[in-house]
Amino acid sequence: MARRVYIDEDECIGCGSCQDICPEVFRLNEEAEKSEVIKPEGGPEDLIEEAMGECPMSCIFWE
Repeated sequence: MARRVYIDEDECIGCGSCQDICPEVFRLNEEAEKSEVIKPEGGPEDLIEEAMGECPMSCIFWE
């Protein structure tokens, strides 16, 4: 079973770093001022892991 990625939107500050690193999976919702997962089934795991590492709030996780 494949892992799914998600963002704890309560913790997200909307910096957009995840979108900069992996726009295939993440997008900044400008209306909500939060990042969101647009492809929860994932994408390039190395880029998702990089986005996790760069997130200043550490609010991106694997389910």
